[in-house]
Amino acid sequence: MNKSDLIGEAQKILGDEFSKTAVERVLNAIQEAIRAAVERHDTVQLVGFGTFSVASRAARTGVNPRTKQKIRIPGKMVVKFKPGTDLNRAV
Repeated sequence: MNKSDLIGEAQKILGDEFSKTAVERVLNAIQEAIRAAVERHDTVQLVGFGTFSVASRAARTGVNPRTKQKIRIPGKMVVKFKPGTDLNRAV
């Protein structure tokens, strides 16, 4: 399912009260709000759905598959998603 499909499904659930354009605007606003929170290193918890958080990934040593030489992989900040109970049950 891509973004367009998701918008269509959400519009079906909401019914004729909301147009696809309105649903798309809401989805874009939610995405932007989550992105802004993650940029501030805040945690976004959507009860039953899941939690978005930021974690630090430590630097490590890896291996170049072509040359088999050891390389240094720098640490970085990554976004993590932990599914909520309801989402896990659905699967």
